[in-house]
Amino acid sequence: MKDQFAIPLIGIVSLLVLLSVGSILLGRQAQTREYYDVSALPAVNASLNGTSAVLLTVGYLFIRQKKVRAHKICMVSAFAVSSLFLISYLVYHYQAGSTPFGGQGWIRPLYFTLLIPHITLAALIVPLALTTIYRAWREQFNRHVKIARWTLPLWMYVSITGVLIYWMLYHL
Repeated sequence: MKDQFAIPLIGIVSLLVLLSVGSILLGRQAQTREYYDVSALPAVNASLNGTSAVLLTVGYLFIRQKKVRAHKICMVSAFAVSSLFLISYLVYHYQAGSTPFGGQGWIRPLYFTLLIPHITLAALIVPLALTTIYRAWREQFNRHVKIARWTLPLWMYVSITGVLIYWMLYHL
């Protein structure tokens, strides 16, 4: 696949993901049904986010040690786990809607301080991750490294804060 086709495709996929999340979170009422118990999905989603963070960290350590194959396995696995997260997240919010934050006092501004950049960067990470993976796949390693230096810390932030937001939302 040539860049002239891949980059627009990455843009279309990213836009479709953003529109899917936006329409489910903002554009409709939840369709809660008794025969669909999705109550475990927030914990599953936090676990997937935590797993993604671990895979990203280990993948980074592997590339620092020049273990390219192990790095590739970790990063593709992190992308797969994050994709599973996205599917699970959409299913949960389609069925159950959103859960408002009930915390009060000093924890409330902390929650929103984490949540707002988490949401913003979660939208940004889709095209960044797709572009980073595409450049590695095309063996454009100089370009891959340039964007990976941005993608990794942002993806890590999204993954780690996803776990923290879950904990604050469901366990405080």
